[in-house]
Amino acid sequence: MIDFVRILCVMTFPSATIRFWDGSGPFLDAEGLLWRQANLVEGGLDAIEMAINGEAFTLTLGISGLDRLTTDLAWEDYQNGEIIGAKVQILTQDCDRWGQAIGAPDVRFTGLIDDITFEKVADSSQVTSSIRVDIVNRFTLRTLTNGGVYSDIDQKARSAILNPTAPPDRFCERIPLLIDKTVGWPNW
Repeated sequence: MIDFVRILCVMTFPSATIRFWDGSGPFLDAEGLLWRQANLVEGGLDAIEMAINGEAFTLTLGISGLDRLTTDLAWEDYQNGEIIGAKVQILTQDCDRWGQAIGAPDVRFTGLIDDITFEKVADSSQVTSSIRVDIVNRFTLRTLTNGGVYSDIDQKARSAILNPTAPPDRFCERIPLLIDKTVGWPNW
């Protein structure tokens, strides 16, 4: 029985793959992968929900509470020009009442890093690092002419990226049949 859902984030940089989860302390999944703690800021959960539901093509994700190793690795890749265009996936993991993972996580959003901002905030007791990442999916940069439509092939490719375990989306399957069709309105 599912008691709660964890939000997971995988960032694939050229030098390493970094895994975050919205919680405290490390999280070890069923495959033995270690997920680092991070805290979503500035309405991060709402932004993820809008991206998952297709209401927003761009996801702005604020992550705070990063350890120094993670921040240094991201900064180094940024200085080398390797962070823009890196792949980011947002996943959800069903968990039981003890916090144990049930099944494999589901991919909910896949995109590429378009911009990143680093911040360090210091107070009397500690220094906290945070990053803000702007993530776009493949349809953000796509330009459509006025009155244009997605094709069946584009929609199936989009659905395969957004949720690879689901069957292909058949929503636009009949669009090729309607390209040269003339609709005759009744003459009353």
